[in-house]
Amino acid sequence: MSEAVSSLPALAPPADDAPHLLVVDDDRRIRALISRYLSGQGYRVTTAGNGAEARGRLRALAFDLIILDVMMPGESGLEFASWFREDSDVPILMLTARTDTNDRVRGLEVGADDYLAKPFEPKELSLRIASILRRTALRAEAPVIASVPSVRFGAFSFNLERGELRQGEEVLRLTDRERFMLRLLANAAGEPVARETLGGEGGANNERTVDVQINRLRRKIEVDPTNPLHLQTARGAGYRLMLDR
Repeated sequence: MSEAVSSLPALAPPADDAPHLLVVDDDRRIRALISRYLSGQGYRVTTAGNGAEARGRLRALAFDLIILDVMMPGESGLEFASWFREDSDVPILMLTARTDTNDRVRGLEVGADDYLAKPFEPKELSLRIASILRRTALRAEAPVIASVPSVRFGAFSFNLERGELRQGEEVLRLTDRERFMLRLLANAAGEPVARETLGGEGGANNERTVDVQINRLRRKIEVDPTNPLHLQTARGAGYRLMLDR
């Protein structure tokens, strides 16, 4: 974060209905700088210094997005994200060291929606947040096959209107990104969908990111994710979802 952030003038408080962000980072200075900058961008911001503090905030408040540092003492950001994804699909933007490629991949595997490498410019952080929130707001507006509100593949059914994945009577939790991708794949009705399309708008649109998120989705719907029957790779073209006819 730029030192210039600390010299910003005081601004009016954000609107009561502004998106509410939770910043989780053990570095007090980073938390203060991020909070000050994003508040100036019109967001409501709450901070926590570790996973335990973040849990306390989550019990008391509702958030639209979590900004989560990977490297924290005690419970790491990856461990916290894995716990959080067990019962929430609120988007997660992870902050990682520039060289920690493995942490980025692991973050996506446990359900992060995007990542940003440290050090970063405040403007880039703001753009990433805006992109994630925009995707979240638009996820319910993804095109739906009018005559087929739901599709089936093996033991699974996916309701395109509600974005709901079921295995029998059990509802399986999806992240916003997984829901977005599954809608596109279901709408394509077995035709390949390009990686670029599945990546959508914003930072999570490189091929490696899409592949990681496809693998995570496969773990939810495939008996053997390494030999997928439903969510197949279309070599040179992307991925296809094989629907029951």
